[in-house]
Amino acid sequence: MDNGTITVPLYRLAHGRTGDKGNRSNISVIAWHPALWETICAQVTEAAVLQRFADRRPARVTRHLLPRLQAMNLVIDEVLDGGVNGALNLDSHGKTLCFRVLEMPITLPQALAPHLAGEA
Repeated sequence: MDNGTITVPLYRLAHGRTGDKGNRSNISVIAWHPALWETICAQVTEAAVLQRFADRRPARVTRHLLPRLQAMNLVIDEVLDGGVNGALNLDSHGKTLCFRVLEMPITLPQALAPHLAGEA
């Protein structure tokens, strides 16, 4: 904690789900509370997600914001090692990739802590 801020994993601010189409992963991030939305948008950027998956060498990350739902859809191209029919990995659908995003550290004002899910 520093200057009235805390750092917690994104899953304390949001939940998500993963889907796939070919070699593309779609990851939703949905805020637990509307007060957390601006913080999520400020830190879960295309660049931050691209860096999070750098070891998998995605071609691109595109972020689609749905502010009325306090949600975003992250489209990550060429991250599934060829997709369901072409990948030899154990998670060819990429279902576990959502948690990779939800583990991102997020810094937020201490005043928003009451809106976080889970234990401190």
